[in-house]
Amino acid sequence: MPITPATATHSSSNGTTEAVLLELVDEHGVTIGTAEKLAAHQAPGQLHRAFSVFLFDEHGRLLLQQRALGKYHSPGVWSNTCCGHPYPGEAPFAAAARRTYEELGISPSLLAEAGTVRYNHPDPASGLVEQEYNHLFVGMVQSPLRPDPEEVHATAFVTPAELAERAAKDTFSAWFMTVLDAARPAIKELTGPSAGW
Repeated sequence: MPITPATATHSSSNGTTEAVLLELVDEHGVTIGTAEKLAAHQAPGQLHRAFSVFLFDEHGRLLLQQRALGKYHSPGVWSNTCCGHPYPGEAPFAAAARRTYEELGISPSLLAEAGTVRYNHPDPASGLVEQEYNHLFVGMVQSPLRPDPEEVHATAFVTPAELAERAAKDTFSAWFMTVLDAARPAIKELTGPSAGW
């Protein structure tokens, strides 16, 4: 699997630094161009394609990750299992599976599409803006985690009640509740009524 940089740039085969590009989209999710990653997130933000993954264990608990403290955007906050941006031309499903492996060292089981959601969330701490057309995915964790410390500071499996407790005391990403609420129908279908989602 290709390895994605933890920062906004990477070295190309000829040794030069190359910008990471995101797909810009219209309100219907149709690709209309590309933009450099940081530029797309600077106010007022450019609408771009993203994905969010929600993985659960056999007990129906959601895997959260705390973003690495060195990340330029939303460092140290808690968020869903994995989120990111497809490369231009990369299918969101493939990007979701790739980034989950790169960040957490696992390949999701039963990964399934869970719809899309469009939002505009400014992040007061950084001044960056999440203008995203987000593809949602749900699935299962069935192997031990091997988080990349450049990407992930900590992980936790939580029930809905434990998530509510954490939300009252911990800082979560600006987009977390929006993507969680949008994915709830698929989450309930995957985890069953007893999990409480």
